[in-house]
Amino acid sequence: MVHLRPELRAPVARRDALALSTALEKLIDERRATLDDRQAAYDAICAWKTDTAEYAYARASLAGRLAQLKGVTAIALVRDMESWGRLSMKLEPHWHEGAARRMLGTMYVLAPGTLVQHGNSEDGLELLEKQAEEYPNDPANRIRLAEGYITLNDPEPATPHLCFALRHESALRPTDRTLLDALTEQLGGGARLGCP
Repeated sequence: MVHLRPELRAPVARRDALALSTALEKLIDERRATLDDRQAAYDAICAWKTDTAEYAYARASLAGRLAQLKGVTAIALVRDMESWGRLSMKLEPHWHEGAARRMLGTMYVLAPGTLVQHGNSEDGLELLEKQAEEYPNDPANRIRLAEGYITLNDPEPATPHLCFALRHESALRPTDRTLLDALTEQLGGGARLGCP
């Protein structure tokens, strides 16, 4: 197992899956997370198992974050992410305001269909639409839905969601702000969107 950096050790010692996932997300937001950090966090969470929505979500999230850097060699990680994400959603669909649904929707839209077992890009878009409908005031939901539309070559419906996220940019995590900037730029910039 790869060595755990100090920020990840305490959550592992407490077997606090969500705190471990959150600590890794903070390192990612700060652009300090390495491949080794992602691997160590994933290995640590795999060493214990509990059947809670929180654990399942955290394990899916850590698998996904590791898969992001592993690329085409990440088939097993993507399937692990899908399986644990689905379990979290099944156990508690509204846990953390539907976080597992947003994660799965994003994965189904972005991952090649050959890597997932239970969904496709259209299923992913439906999950993201439902997430934004149920939790419309969360700009992260709106960004993921906009990303889904843009990824599926249907950018027009993305505009109101990007405009909403731009108005609430201060509530976003750094990685979500980066995604918002990239999506906005993809559509020609903020002025071209014509946001009110």
